[in-house]
Amino acid sequence: MHRLPPLPALRAFLAACRAGSYTAAAEELNVTHGAISRQIRILESWLGQTLFVRAGQCMVPTLHAQAFAKEMNDVLAVMDEAARRYGRGEATQVLRISAPATFTMRWLAPRLPAFYQANPGTLIQIHTATTQQLAMTSGFDLVIRLGVFNSDRFSALPFMQEHYTLLAAPSLLAHQPIATLAAVANHTLLDTETRPGFWPQLFDLGGMVDPGTLNWLRFDHFYVTYAALIDGLGVGPGPLPLLARDVALGRLAAPLPDLRIAERTYYLLTPAGLAKTRLHYRFEHWLLEETAKPDGV
Repeated sequence: MHRLPPLPALRAFLAACRAGSYTAAAEELNVTHGAISRQIRILESWLGQTLFVRAGQCMVPTLHAQAFAKEMNDVLAVMDEAARRYGRGEATQVLRISAPATFTMRWLAPRLPAFYQANPGTLIQIHTATTQQLAMTSGFDLVIRLGVFNSDRFSALPFMQEHYTLLAAPSLLAHQPIATLAAVANHTLLDTETRPGFWPQLFDLGGMVDPGTLNWLRFDHFYVTYAALIDGLGVGPGPLPLLARDVALGRLAAPLPDLRIAERTYYLLTPAGLAKTRLHYRFEHWLLEETAKPDGV
């Protein structure tokens, strides 16, 4: 008889590895932080191994845990594929995608209804990632990431350029306009740990030599920064074209529209050795068509 790890504990462990923190895993599984912590302790006891260690205020997976998570994800992918083959069978074609959370919420998800209308009988299953890492991407047909990739694990297709500009709520700018870079100092500045580099470049452009005296709000993930921007809590970097629709609809405004900082590229990554299906090709072609539209809106 096979000796299997407790499945609730394994589920919490994989979510924590995938999300990068207990807090993000709790949000993903809709449970408490304490529940994630308890389940991981159960798995650690079952394995006789420490899986997470404290780094600052966060719990991060050990190298042993990362290797175990990869193998468990591979096993689950095999189980999923077997269930599809030997289950009742469906007419629906499925494409499994791993994509960044902000990209999915602000750019991809609003466009998917148009894809479904043009491609009936298909299903795009999206798992959102809160980092650009590729460690937990087994079991996916397609991976979307931002940056530069030179890996023999994937074939890469660039499909969209991203840059940052300064964004804020229109109501905030009506009260305190920003006509020059120097005027940024009159506002609370919003920063994001997972998207560094914007403010140092902006300070260099504006000749601001003492940013330490300014008012800051710092968050761990950009979707929290996005909510703070919408609520008028401060000004901050906004990735375009991801937030182009928010600007077009008047939810956000770009006071310095010619400002472009930190241009990077989004890539479609296909695992090496994976045979692309017809749906895979259609989705890639559709994404390229969408990004070719003016302003990405």
